[in-house]
Amino acid sequence: MFRFAQRRYLYFAISAVLIIPGVIAMIVSMARFGTPVQLAIDFRGGSLYVLKFEDAATEDGIRSVYTEMGQDDAVIQQLGDPANNVWQVRSGALTPEEQAQVIEALSTEVAPIDRGQSTFDVVNPAVGAEVTRAAIFAVLAATVIILGFIWFAFRKVPHAIRYGACAIIAMLHDVLVTMGVMALLGLLFGWQADALFLTAVLTVVGFSVQDSIVVFDRIRENLPRYRGEDYETVVNRSVLETIHRSLATQLNAFFIMVAILLFGGDSIKQFIAILFIGLLSGTYSSIFNAVPLLVAWEKGELPFTRKRANA
Repeated sequence: MFRFAQRRYLYFAISAVLIIPGVIAMIVSMARFGTPVQLAIDFRGGSLYVLKFEDAATEDGIRSVYTEMGQDDAVIQQLGDPANNVWQVRSGALTPEEQAQVIEALSTEVAPIDRGQSTFDVVNPAVGAEVTRAAIFAVLAATVIILGFIWFAFRKVPHAIRYGACAIIAMLHDVLVTMGVMALLGLLFGWQADALFLTAVLTVVGFSVQDSIVVFDRIRENLPRYRGEDYETVVNRSVLETIHRSLATQLNAFFIMVAILLFGGDSIKQFIAILFIGLLSGTYSSIFNAVPLLVAWEKGELPFTRKRANA
């Protein structure tokens, strides 16, 4: 029989190796930037230009102008058809005088600007803070709903609440891995968390819970079917029956993301890279964390569960 559950401490050790460097990076980032990950202007606040050039413009040319203004971390993205010469630039806060200097420098050093079709906005940091709070509340609400749903769906299985708790722990594992990688890349390469990073984290949360439920559902079906077998054997059988489904589903998404990383535009590569890492972690945790946690809980190997298991 496939000895999956018996190697659970190896899986827990691998997860610790993945999480601990990320936690250290978040602590260092907290000391340097005041946040666990380096934030883009979506959350820090700043200026947003949508520029319509009359002639062809390049990202390097636009960036050199902003670098001269001390805006090294400006986010530059071409919008729509390249023939339209429309660019979006997000940078730190600029005074009215600095705004005029930027427009003049861009018109002189890059290409003339059609000022009638160009816009300028100020990104309020309060908006980013509000979005962050909304995302945190969304994750907390999803956690409560997931716990209640799994408890209800698995109500005929002994200790149904454990399935929901293990799914949530696996989900938190994926969030820690994703944020840890982002913090590490922020320290090494200056990556900044923007609204797309928040989207990637919420997507990872959904995928992680979905994968865990697939395996748990098969365990629920097999428990009454194989009453004569011990819990570990039933779990091993259930994982073996569902692992191909989980891997096949995720591999389809991985192939597409790798293609985008290789051939897609620079503006979305950071988002796709973080999403790829998060989904990879979600695939691992749903099989190698959530399920072994169930077994460890059943065996009384988790803190505060030993006496209950012996009873």
